[in-house]
Amino acid sequence: MSSFDPPAYDIVGVGLNATDTLILLPRFPPYGGKLPFEREILSPGGQVASAMVTCASLGLRTKYIGTLGDDERGAVQLESLRASGVNLDDIEIRANCPNQSAYILIDQTTGERTVLWHRDECLRIDPASLTPDKIACARLLHIDGHDTPAVSRAAEIARRHQIPVSVDVDTIYPGFELVLPNVDYLVGSSEFPSRWTGEPDPFRALAMIQDEYGMRLAAMTLGAAGSLARVEGSFIYTPGFIIDCVDTTGAGDVFHGAFCYAVIECMPVREALEFSNAMAALNCTALGARGHISNLAEAQAFARSAERCVNRDFGPRL
Repeated sequence: MSSFDPPAYDIVGVGLNATDTLILLPRFPPYGGKLPFEREILSPGGQVASAMVTCASLGLRTKYIGTLGDDERGAVQLESLRASGVNLDDIEIRANCPNQSAYILIDQTTGERTVLWHRDECLRIDPASLTPDKIACARLLHIDGHDTPAVSRAAEIARRHQIPVSVDVDTIYPGFELVLPNVDYLVGSSEFPSRWTGEPDPFRALAMIQDEYGMRLAAMTLGAAGSLARVEGSFIYTPGFIIDCVDTTGAGDVFHGAFCYAVIECMPVREALEFSNAMAALNCTALGARGHISNLAEAQAFARSAERCVNRDFGPRL
């Protein structure tokens, strides 16, 4: 691609996919207990893959780069991505390798889930496979942290080509300090900022990360309570929404996909976060990581009318 060619894609994602087995429980059992489950459902998911499906559902030209096993779970994931219109030209199917899997226990009294997962080493992304033409074909790069050398290389390529980088990170990965200098939009889990900095106060932790690495936005998701972000030295807290929750699986992944869409569409930060909160909440009204990926009109109408779930620890400090 020459410097004069327009990007072929709005967004390219590099990172995880998984095929989930949802196990529906009438309630969560006590430690050492025994309980019959009600249903078992095979469902595609994974951080970056589900974010890319969200972007495609919102009308973006979307590409996913990752690895798949050649088993039944890999086939389920592949079919879901294809059906969603995500470009898969640079996906690798690994022979004699099981796809990443997760067993997700869903407490039907609350919709909250507990995740047990496994990813075989045969699925690791080779950093050398990420050539500039695979990354520099998009307006935005979205990554997670799992295959750190690979996503680090992808972020370096994006920075060299002046392509902004969004990252979804939920835990501490060795070598992730090499990724953060090339990140423009960090949206971590509620635990990540404090784990990374050792600072228990989330406001101070986000400020420390943003000041050290210079990203445009440093944020964290807060589950049902919404999200908190620091941008241009100021904090923005956007409450979540009260819903009849069926399953929280994939809420964060859909949030990230929606936020990437908002960045590409140049939404103001507060509007972008509220839209992402709404998309995540709506996805929790159905089973599975991609249970109810909404559209722009539905999410915006929902955000205007739904009751807010406010965390009182955040609002008074802004």
